Amino acid sequence: MTKPERRPDCPNFSSGPCAKRPGWSPEVLSNAVTGRSHRSKPGKARLKEVIDLTKEILEIPDDYVCGIVPASDTGAIEMAMWSLLGERGVDLFAWESFGSAWVKDVQKQLKLDDARAFVADYGDIPDFSQADFSRDVLLTWNGTTSGVKIPNGDFIPDDRDGLVIADSTSAVFAMEMPWEKLDVVTWSWQKVMGGEAAHGMIVLSPKAVARLESYTPAWPMPKIFQLTKGGKLIEGIFAGETINTPSMLAVEDALDGLQWAKSINGLSGLIERSENNLKAIADWVDDRDWVAFLAKEPETRSNTSICLKIVDPWYQALPADEQAAKAKQLASLLDAEGVAYDIGAYRDAPAGLRIWGGATVETSDIEALLPWLDWAFEEIKGS
Repeated sequence: MTKPERRPDCPNFSSGPCAKRPGWSPEVLSNAVTGRSHRSKPGKARLKEVIDLTKEILEIPDDYVCGIVPASDTGAIEMAMWSLLGERGVDLFAWESFGSAWVKDVQKQLKLDDARAFVADYGDIPDFSQADFSRDVLLTWNGTTSGVKIPNGDFIPDDRDGLVIADSTSAVFAMEMPWEKLDVVTWSWQKVMGGEAAHGMIVLSPKAVARLESYTPAWPMPKIFQLTKGGKLIEGIFAGETINTPSMLAVEDALDGLQWAKSINGLSGLIERSENNLKAIADWVDDRDWVAFLAKEPETRSNTSICLKIVDPWYQALPADEQAAKAKQLASLLDAEGVAYDIGAYRDAPAGLRIWGGATVETSDIEALLPWLDWAFEEIKGS
């Protein structure tokens, strides 16, 4: 098979940090509040603008609070777990690497006695009918390393007694989030909006705020996890007064992404772009017999972290270590050609490919990439 002639204009298909928005350049950072305190009036104004634009674009309910926190999505979800869990039993759901890490942290670090874990293999999703919503429930809305997402929030009752905590870092801005079904939602700037790493965001429902103000965990609380003071929510966190010093360059970049999102019809425009990317890949997969989605059910296929597996009989007959080597070879060929960077499967996931399809990726670049996948497969099969 000869090499395709057309190449993606942007070969950045990494699942984090993700591609910058179309037309981005470093000049968008020229108005950043650098060399100034983030607690100065212009610094706080920029941080508050990020929060306000985020709430507007994501259509977050008015009575929910939204704040910027340190350490990316990891910091945000750990903050939620350390601050809120332990008041009652918790049901933990995982089906990929990061969800499994949160399960381990609850069991091994917080050492909660009353914690039930429901873990599914890569490609599958747990049976959420097992959840007891009189308890807290912790889950990952979109499995970044498995490409398996929760289709909807219908399984979550409106009259639940416990909290629902959702790590949603590769879901928000690309999927409809049923806010009234969720009490804590976390994500980072580096995913769907293509922002810079190291900063996370957390959204709390009124129920979550009430828990924070009525419950004190049994363990010491690190400063960067503290959401209350004197038994009251630290409201400044949700008004631009961050817990620790943020990068104002990253803040300016986040603002640029949000303003771009607003210019393309906000949330609906972002979701449409991401779903178009998934459709392009799905149509291509339907016409191929060597590749398939890692997600076993079509309704659970992620439209952001799109994970593929090689199913060709030649490949399946190889020992597992040779399969992994061939999959890495395929990704390396595309990297060397400059047509796709960072699309190998996550290190803990089954061997295969992971193509980011979030809103900052152009569908035309996905379409240009796909013939290269066929070429690269033929290359590794014949080598």
